Amino acid sequence: MERHGDRGTRRTAAGTTGGGTAGGRAEGGRAEGGGTASGGTGSGGTTGGGTAAGRAEGGGTAPGGPPAPRRAFIGSFTSAGGRGVTAATVDGATGALTPTGATDVVADPSFLALGPDAAVLYAVSETDEGTVAAFDVTGPAPRLIRAPEPVCGAGPTHLAYTAGHVVAAHYGSGGVSAQPVLPDGAPGPVTGLVRHRGGGPDPDRQAAPHAHQVRPAPDGRWLLTVDLGTDSVRVCALDGATGELTVHGETPLRSGSGPRHLAFHPAGGHVYVLAELAPTLTVCRWDGRTGVLEPVAEVPVRPAGAAGPGYPSGLVVSPDGRFVWAAVRGDDTIAVLQLDESGERPRLVAAVPCGGRWPRDLVADPAGRRLYAANERSGDVTWFDVDPLTGVPSRAGAVAAPAASCVVLA
Repeated sequence: MERHGDRGTRRTAAGTTGGGTAGGRAEGGRAEGGGTASGGTGSGGTTGGGTAAGRAEGGGTAPGGPPAPRRAFIGSFTSAGGRGVTAATVDGATGALTPTGATDVVADPSFLALGPDAAVLYAVSETDEGTVAAFDVTGPAPRLIRAPEPVCGAGPTHLAYTAGHVVAAHYGSGGVSAQPVLPDGAPGPVTGLVRHRGGGPDPDRQAAPHAHQVRPAPDGRWLLTVDLGTDSVRVCALDGATGELTVHGETPLRSGSGPRHLAFHPAGGHVYVLAELAPTLTVCRWDGRTGVLEPVAEVPVRPAGAAGPGYPSGLVVSPDGRFVWAAVRGDDTIAVLQLDESGERPRLVAAVPCGGRWPRDLVADPAGRRLYAANERSGDVTWFDVDPLTGVPSRAGAVAAPAASCVVLA
């Protein structure tokens, strides 16, 4: 299960922390009860509260003022010194994160997903045993609802909530699982399981299937699973009543490209697949009625002549459908690609430093005004203000987050 920058079985730590110990020190002004917060470039410091909702001084909730702070959750590798799952507030004016609490009761919660009401947070445990845990996140620190539930696969790296179920991609064993969500919000036993078969030409990375991501289609009818080991995207149907998974089809991508993550265009007719081994972005047409994916173009996500290896990871399409952003480890950059009106001709226009080392995840706020990068090897989360005309991000701040692997906004 060894991967570039990712580890195999990890140990489990236990405990919960509150207040400023969860996120450590960040850039900018000091935060009350929540560590040190960062003000955005040119905006100075922000004083945040230590409560679950947070409080931005200077009128964050005043009529006509900046939007009220939102919440964020950071996943990490506890086996590499991470704090597990950290909760934070997000300053609506500056984007600054202020940690409010953390829990490390689950080993290596490398990827997170929110439930439909944002009161429950789900986390995979990226270990050989492979589990999914549910946390109550209505308070300052995440609280484990009940014992984690096995996913019947090894090394889960991604999960999502859809149709009353939690679905998880298993990198280690190559497959995808579905588990019903119980009345208390926790996942139940696995009801659907698909095991992938095959491999690719890279003997080190593609000797077996490695499902890296599972993503529901916008209408919830289909699940798309990206398999780095088999150079393909599989489409499955989830029966919402029984929790069973049925394979609908498989779309091969370029041999040896090693697809890692995908994202939908907001208009729904296109899917963009980020390849870790290539490293490229593949444009696919998507028919949501038939569940058919058709590759139509492939473009680089690194500038010509880029030195050394680069391994793409996180992928985001802007809410207005004008830009694609991709994190590239090794280069430690955020690639900016502009989309034309057709959505089928992305063009690489910039590669901006991510502000840390080994960006494993990338997420945008709902308006597309800010980006957040989880930098695993530098142990921080950086955030950026996005130029609305060019899509190019400018670094605005950072917060300490040891062995960070994922960021989720609520």
